[in-house]
Amino acid sequence: MIPSWRPDAGQARWLKVALFLLCLAPFVRLGWLAWHHGLGANPIEHITRATGWWTLTFLMITLTVTPARKLLSQPWLLRLRRMLGLFAFFYGSLHFTTYLWLDQFFDVGAIIKDVIKRPFITLGFSAFVLLIPLAATSTNAMVRRLGARRWQWLHQAVFVIGTLGVIHFWWLVKKDITEPLIFAAILSVLLGTRVVYRLRDTRPEARNRSVVRPYPRGRGAPSRGKA
Repeated sequence: MIPSWRPDAGQARWLKVALFLLCLAPFVRLGWLAWHHGLGANPIEHITRATGWWTLTFLMITLTVTPARKLLSQPWLLRLRRMLGLFAFFYGSLHFTTYLWLDQFFDVGAIIKDVIKRPFITLGFSAFVLLIPLAATSTNAMVRRLGARRWQWLHQAVFVIGTLGVIHFWWLVKKDITEPLIFAAILSVLLGTRVVYRLRDTRPEARNRSVVRPYPRGRGAPSRGKA
């Protein structure tokens, strides 16, 4: 088993700063290319594709945190999950704004027709709408307000969002589906690992190990009622 490592406060702070800068790098690169006229013959398409690709990428990275934490015995990785999820929302917002602004020029009628007419637009729009409440409830205050159980139930929507995002990408590219297939494979593995862990945690021996007995068996222990 890999030994668990827990960063101290200073190390955790620098890890988050480094991760923040790394996550921001694709946005900075897009800005650099735009400033130096490096977005190609169709800049709007370039920005749309890039922001959509990074949205899916950060969704997959966010979903990787939990199985990586369990596999590597590194519980501190959960501290990074919120930032990764918010960056998925950030790039998703850029992707959506590019469509609304640069592609459709905020023409509400044309947007509604496009959403109804083109199924991949409908799926992408649905995925973004589902992503909004997850970003809005990402703070500790919202976790306390909703309660851990309801908060966890709400954030299970990330699996639906990831699935919709992959299908959205798949239907968009139509011909060369190599990248959508890679995303689909990654998502399948991440979902599969969760199923495996869930089945393992529900086995009788796993449940027995998780039981904490406040009193030792024998004299002084509270009596049990009939099941």
